[in-house]
Amino acid sequence: MDEERAISPRADVVCLGETMALFVPDAAGEHWRRTAGGAESNVACHLARSGVRSRWVSAVGDDPFGRAVLDLVSASGADTSGVRVDPQRATGLYFKDPDPSRGRVHYYRRGSAASALGPDLLGELDLSGTALLHLTGITPALSPSCRALVEESLELPRGPEVSFDVNWRPAVWRGSDVDDPADLLRRLADRAGTVLVGDDEAAALWGCRTVTEVRAVLPGPRALVVKHGSRGATLVEDGAEVFQPALRVRVVDPVGAGDAFAAGYLAATLSGQDRRHRLRAGHLRAAAVLCTGDDMSAPLPAADVRRMLAADAPAWSSAVIEEGRLTG
Repeated sequence: MDEERAISPRADVVCLGETMALFVPDAAGEHWRRTAGGAESNVACHLARSGVRSRWVSAVGDDPFGRAVLDLVSASGADTSGVRVDPQRATGLYFKDPDPSRGRVHYYRRGSAASALGPDLLGELDLSGTALLHLTGITPALSPSCRALVEESLELPRGPEVSFDVNWRPAVWRGSDVDDPADLLRRLADRAGTVLVGDDEAAALWGCRTVTEVRAVLPGPRALVVKHGSRGATLVEDGAEVFQPALRVRVVDPVGAGDAFAAGYLAATLSGQDRRHRLRAGHLRAAAVLCTGDDMSAPLPAADVRRMLAADAPAWSSAVIEEGRLTG
């Protein structure tokens, strides 16, 4: 990305939410590699790598971890000029469990710089020229002020369309002052233009067992994407329902794949692609991340992406993604 794009105060997509320093263990669980992870910045980075102007807006501490997070996100091409540096609060941290079979992460984010964000942030944002504001259900769990920020973001007059990834994280909600997180997330999601939610999340939150039941719970969004894990994803939009199977992937770690899917889907939506193409673009982005132990990864080779976007159904279903490339 050129310098003008990297520092522009405008963006096609603004992604708002916390990013933490992330520590990934080696195979023996004895040494840890530092990187960064956060749902919203993951989406911003993937979008930037797709050629979409994106901006990540948040807060980090005035500490080495905060500076590392800023460097990593900006290196992807995403604009970080709207990130506050808080001299009083620390950057959040999280660690992946050394045992990948558990698929667990351990958060150390209470009282972080990002948890102090509030609705006043919206007064600082220039959203002119912004096509989409991307939020997740993680942010309202961080603090009452973060919850107010999300609520007011969904009510901006003449603002950009809002996409909302439910991102149900029970561990983040523990200790929250919200009595019924499921109802809050339902109300927030139903006010967005585009919603992404896993069928496992919808079952845990609202008892939904089918796409039809999820749509009944969330009638408001123009577009609803229900993700079915390794089985695929369904888009419900304008009365149409389209299912697209996922690719077969030799999975290293599933964390971060949902954010990659969201970015692929949103990038294809912004470029005016049809429903099947948009879902395939999401699966292709997710596949690249599934092949790594990081929340972020390089995309699949461009030739592989072009081939799979144009593939017929049998070719798509027989393809295998391994080590970040098409092998079958």
